[in-house]
Amino acid sequence: MAPPPPFDRIDSPLLVPSEATIDVNHLARMTLGDRALRREVLVMFLKQTKDLLEGLAARPAEAAALAHTLKGSARAIGAFRLAACAEALEGAIRGGGDLSPPMADLKAGIAEVGGSIEAILAQS
Repeated sequence: MAPPPPFDRIDSPLLVPSEATIDVNHLARMTLGDRALRREVLVMFLKQTKDLLEGLAARPAEAAALAHTLKGSARAIGAFRLAACAEALEGAIRGGGDLSPPMADLKAGIAEVGGSIEAILAQS
């Protein structure tokens, strides 16, 4: 299986209604339009991604599960490109492939999504 393209060149799946780093319409649906809940979820996501990235850096036996968790969390907030990066890393871990490219893409994706979250939180 070919490695995925770098984060900035990942084509969003057709199911993704937005090319944005975070699909804010999806996020609004997932938080029931509640701005306080949106804020709480985004703050939790920032903390969780920091914790998961630190965990992945240690390359523990459960690294694939950590990448899987990040994939699901990213999808939940509408960060579909980041979810694709986490999925690629999970696949590389499970397949015993080179982790450097998908890990670099994941880090870039986390930085981009983090910036978008900070912007959303600044508007709240």
